[in-house]
Amino acid sequence: DGQQDSRNKRVSSSAFLKRRKDLFITHKIKNEEQDTEIQNVKQTVQKELTDNLKTSYLDMLMIHSPLTDQQRRLTTYKAMIELKQEGTVKAIGVCNFGVKLLDEIIQAGLPAPDVIQLQLSPFNQHKDIVAWSNKHNSILSCSAWSKLSGVDGPQDGWQILANIAQKKNMTKAQVLIAWAFQKNYLCVPRSGVKSKLERKAIFENSYAGVIDKDDYHLTDDEMNLLNGLDESLKPGRLGVLD
Repeated sequence: DGQQDSRNKRVSSSAFLKRRKDLFITHKIKNEEQDTEIQNVKQTVQKELTDNLKTSYLDMLMIHSPLTDQQRRLTTYKAMIELKQEGTVKAIGVCNFGVKLLDEIIQAGLPAPDVIQLQLSPFNQHKDIVAWSNKHNSILSCSAWSKLSGVDGPQDGWQILANIAQKKNMTKAQVLIAWAFQKNYLCVPRSGVKSKLERKAIFENSYAGVIDKDDYHLTDDEMNLLNGLDESLKPGRLGVLD
């Protein structure tokens, strides 16, 4: 994820350039970078590619937040479509758009996003957005921008998750990844840590650590239990410490 901050400045090493074809790079357009002029948005993206990412193309370009206004959202989205048509971007997406704002794109006569990224878990399933994405052939991506922790949240549901994890000798994070995978969602675990132990945990609690293990497949009964935990929690309020 190439969301613009100081971390971007570290991706320009020769090792990165050699590995570019093996990497999937996403950049998110910030609120202040959304614009009412298509060319301004395209120039902002091109500057990011040239000055920071040191690559000629992006695998994914996304609008980071809908919290601007209709004109800037739609103009920015049109610029992204043009960048995709020109080959500068392979896929486009939006983050944290509800159904009303997704409909805004369709009503403007524009194609649906390739990817819709938002916080998805058994505790916050966004069933209306899931239905919308199925109708318009968009891929849903659950992004791990925050830990599964907080000061309040689904006490009973968290225990059900813990029981499933214990029964299958999995971590709770692995159960959540398996749930997302079996729902056909993309899931991007948090990265960028220095500790070998943390990197190992990230690997184990990702698709790579779950997808090829038969024992980690959730049964229909287990999926139904998890599907029954929806509490429509707001992002970042998932509950107790793991």
